[in-house]
Amino acid sequence: MDKTSIGHRCWAIAEGHIPGNSTGPAPQMTSHETACLLNAGDEDARVRIMLYFSDREPVGPYEIEVLARRTRHVRFNDLDDPEPIPRDTDYASVIESNVPIVVQHSRLDSRQSELALLSTVAYPMT
Repeated sequence: MDKTSIGHRCWAIAEGHIPGNSTGPAPQMTSHETACLLNAGDEDARVRIMLYFSDREPVGPYEIEVLARRTRHVRFNDLDDPEPIPRDTDYASVIESNVPIVVQHSRLDSRQSELALLSTVAYPMT
């Protein structure tokens, strides 16, 4: 398989929620959402993230770069331009790239000391 063909240019994560509080030392145990982005190709990826909510207009794009032949883990908690992502609010995201990438989604929920971690591959759209 040609490594430059790994992935898609558009992905969706229908489930998003950053818990409003955490248990444990920061930043390791801070409750968060993460998009794990893999760019196995030979060209840098210019990635744009749009967020969708149930009760207001979308927000974005948040712009990220993933260098060629690299991975980048982006905590949604750290995204603040064009605006910070609200806590304790359900949202979905659409992630678009100029080159094929792979997107995996994870969440750490440390509101209780018995924390939960979930991870899933995002839905490839194109």
